[in-house]
Amino acid sequence: MKEPLVLLPGMMCDERLFAHQLASLGEEREVIVMKIHGHDSMSILAEEVLKKAPERFSLGGLSMGGILAMEVFRQAPDRVSRLALMDTNPRAEAEEVKDGRKVHLERTAKGEMLDIMREIMIPKYVHRDIPRPDIEKLCMEMARDLGDECFINQSLALRDRPDQQDTLSKVTVPTLILMGEDDQLCPRDRHDTMKLLIPHADFVVIPFAGHLPTLEKPEATTRALNAWLKR
Repeated sequence: MKEPLVLLPGMMCDERLFAHQLASLGEEREVIVMKIHGHDSMSILAEEVLKKAPERFSLGGLSMGGILAMEVFRQAPDRVSRLALMDTNPRAEAEEVKDGRKVHLERTAKGEMLDIMREIMIPKYVHRDIPRPDIEKLCMEMARDLGDECFINQSLALRDRPDQQDTLSKVTVPTLILMGEDDQLCPRDRHDTMKLLIPHADFVVIPFAGHLPTLEKPEATTRALNAWLKR
């Protein structure tokens, strides 16, 4: 078997986010999708990933999972042989986003987490011109299964996360930067920044996809990941 691959899902997502990648990439290697909702600190979440991960592994993450992957790499660069950063953001949380998150946490305390997901978050997950009710339904199911405590922990971890641009400037392992062409949550400029920080990285833009190319265009995303794993 080839070196294991650890995948970190986005906020309010689980292994279903990577269903196609698990099925395809798992034929040649162990693919491990970590749970990332047990703590409200990005640093502690990274420590937990490292406790459970193999000694050396390829690492990929999407959205919050990509942010966490950067922290994992910061803590243990010698254990990560490859890095895939998908639809993510190397910067600390902007103040206006923190303000919105405060409202979300207040609403969650009133039992409105699923309303937030349905009304505010999930509509921005897919390409704005290509409706995908199937993906929106799946995202609601994942949010329902993960629950309020997960939403709160992940919101706080994202709110208080550090800027990782210095971390990325030190990356020398084979790296993939991947995004859906119409990512409304982590737009192109975030990925351009990562490419500037990691000049040797492959940069792949998935057409006809938004924030969740693993679900919107699974075959194209898996092809890009497979090419990265062969570098």
